[in-house]
Amino acid sequence: MTADNASTGIPHEKTQVVIVGGGPVGIGLAIELGQRGIHCTLVERHREPQPIPKGQNLTQRTMEHFHFWGAEAALRAARTIPPEYGIGGLTAHGTLLSPYHYDWLQRELVRPYYFTANERLPQYATEAVLRARAAQLPAVRVLYGWTAEDVRVDNDTVYAEVTETGGEGRRVIEGRYLVGCDGSRSRVRAQAGITQTLSDHDRMMVLLVFRSEGLHQLLSRYPGKSYYNVLQPELDGYWKFFGRVDLGSTWFFHAPVPPGTTRDNFDFKRYLHEAVGAEFEVDFQHIGFWDLRFAIADRYRAGPVFIAGDAAHSHPPYGGYGVNTGFEDARNLGWKLAATLQGWGGEALLDSYDAERRPVFASTSRDFIARSIEIDRDFLRAHDPARDPAAFEQAWNARSSGAVGEVQSFEPHYEGSPLVLHAPSAQAGPSSAVGSHSFLARAGHHLAPAGLGDGRNVFEALGEGYTLLAFGASDADVAALVEAAAAVKVPLSVVRDTADGERQRYGAALVLVRPDQFVAWAGDGLASPAQAQQVMDTVKGSSRAIAA
Repeated sequence: MTADNASTGIPHEKTQVVIVGGGPVGIGLAIELGQRGIHCTLVERHREPQPIPKGQNLTQRTMEHFHFWGAEAALRAARTIPPEYGIGGLTAHGTLLSPYHYDWLQRELVRPYYFTANERLPQYATEAVLRARAAQLPAVRVLYGWTAEDVRVDNDTVYAEVTETGGEGRRVIEGRYLVGCDGSRSRVRAQAGITQTLSDHDRMMVLLVFRSEGLHQLLSRYPGKSYYNVLQPELDGYWKFFGRVDLGSTWFFHAPVPPGTTRDNFDFKRYLHEAVGAEFEVDFQHIGFWDLRFAIADRYRAGPVFIAGDAAHSHPPYGGYGVNTGFEDARNLGWKLAATLQGWGGEALLDSYDAERRPVFASTSRDFIARSIEIDRDFLRAHDPARDPAAFEQAWNARSSGAVGEVQSFEPHYEGSPLVLHAPSAQAGPSSAVGSHSFLARAGHHLAPAGLGDGRNVFEALGEGYTLLAFGASDADVAALVEAAAAVKVPLSVVRDTADGERQRYGAALVLVRPDQFVAWAGDGLASPAQAQQVMDTVKGSSRAIAA
């Protein structure tokens, strides 16, 4: 490959990781790698972020990523809606102005379990912040306005042939690993031979972006809401879904439309008015269409090629899971690629990316998104306020209470991961998106924040590699774990403190935290000196730990 390029005069570049696709997931991955000193080249076909509002809900967990990427302050400064308009929403029956409605997406209920607060802004604004942060990292090289035409693997080396979008430039980029973050129609996924499992709901959907100050006035009765979805019996469980792009004028709208609908043969203004229950002025900025379906890749890795974000999984934009799931892919994969390239990780560590992230997405799509469509369908078929208002109101009130519980039960975790070590008495299940938030330090679960004696939060003391939280732990146990980490080259920092205050909530004197803020192991002490080595072999993905 190199010799052929030399003879044809095509420029040839080398890097450690090639990233194809520079949307938010791809840029996030580049930042994760670049901050760890890993050289990467990002190839993105668009020179500028595309001004289509999507991926707007950024959860508390996602904002933790931005904190560790050094971009949290810049992201919050870029918001287009005042802070009092969070990522909360409202569900209504019939029309948005009907008497039947309740709060939805009440993610502030889980705020105490995360270090950062949520945020909300259009994806193109998020991408602009990430692009600016990536430009500050010497290890990150970006090629905006270039397209990866061909991806090949030869003797565990990857080659991406890229061309200048709308130009004549051409070059080959060689790397040790390549990650496709190039969307639901991923060329990387197809060329790597990775198949998908599809679940098609046979619904054509429209995306409208429009300006309307009148709609803002009509919905002023619902202060602090950013999202609104309407349940109508004729849609059989599928939503009409509004969202604010800014405060006062710009909106987006998703809804099912009949097959064969085009920009010119459908009355979209009337469709909007029917959903709201009133007329208002509309100035359309964008009309586009998409197919409602779920897709998940049958594997997230093919040798040195990985996929992440929509290239690995896609689903309808219900519930604000999409971009947040993709960011978690980037954090999970990024530190593992870095660990391998730095010499202390291995193939088993890289394989754990699929083992952890794929079951979580499968659960998210099955247990939350698809399930919500099924629940709404069953509700609409069984209850009608015109037919039996008393029964309808009783069922509607029950739905409102259930919305609170659903937010609290969405807690992605890696209980089934080969990289975490459970206590002998623990009842660990498979990795899943269904869980419960807790301040306890549980293997495979996200670490909750806690104050330290010096006034900092635990999250402000976490290291770049693994961190051992030692709160009232014995010196001998700490020393054994530090020695075991050094023996297998696992980077480990230690945070020592008493077991007072909020630190008691962890329920363990020793908590080993991964680079992505998930708990790898927790306990009050070591059962034997040999256990320290078992812990470290497990968390680094050692083949001997997996075999055991």
